[in-house]
Amino acid sequence: MTREGPKGSYAAPALEKAFEILELLSKQNSGATISEMSAVLDRSVGELFRIVIVMERHGYLQKSPVTDRYSVAYKLLDLAFSATPAQNVVEAALPEMRALAQDIEQSCHLVVISGTQGMIVAREENPATRGFALRLGASIDLLNSCSGHILLAMSPPDKAESLIDRLLRDRQPPVDVAALQLRLKRVRTEGFDVRRSPVTFGVTDMSYPIFGFDGGLMAALTIPFLELIDGSQKLDATAARLRLGEAAARISDRLGHTRSQPD
Repeated sequence: MTREGPKGSYAAPALEKAFEILELLSKQNSGATISEMSAVLDRSVGELFRIVIVMERHGYLQKSPVTDRYSVAYKLLDLAFSATPAQNVVEAALPEMRALAQDIEQSCHLVVISGTQGMIVAREENPATRGFALRLGASIDLLNSCSGHILLAMSPPDKAESLIDRLLRDRQPPVDVAALQLRLKRVRTEGFDVRRSPVTFGVTDMSYPIFGFDGGLMAALTIPFLELIDGSQKLDATAARLRLGEAAARISDRLGHTRSQPD
């Protein structure tokens, strides 16, 4: 089904349709029927039906038995772990994340850069009665999140600048670029970020970077610190942040990072 196009380029129509379906469903929290996909993608139901069935059979899509709506299955996440450095950082992080969650009785999650967003590739819930946690695979706004500021601040300057330029295009409402750069500079200096959650009352986000053996940024380890009204949380925010920093450092150590290397 492939053919050579102009200027030596190649086209694979069925594969292109499969990618279009995945990209569409990644933005549809409630999934979509084949008819709805057809309308949005401006393709006929016949064009999409066979491709959707094949993708479902191979585990890339899943169909709700109640609504007949399709959504992206976790197989893609499994493949991403196997084919990218995310697998190594998750394997190194999970034992430390479990110990951290039990130690401070707060949830934590691991975020990596995925395109122009952050993505949660691992999480550990608070083992105590009350807690707040984000779901595995959730997308994170790099410009407006604690994890995102860590990932932008600690990335190589040319990569961070290019990514920020892409993120700012047609951004509504506009971002205060000067304030953003000032915050990223402070994060680089202090080595961590702490801020009140921009979306959830009573939650203070705190995040530290994780580095690999070559000193390169691998991920951000983040706690959405839930402050209880009666103050009965096991540790206060400052103590939890310090434990978080220690856990992030140990994960970096597991990945072969040496502290003498410049971050």
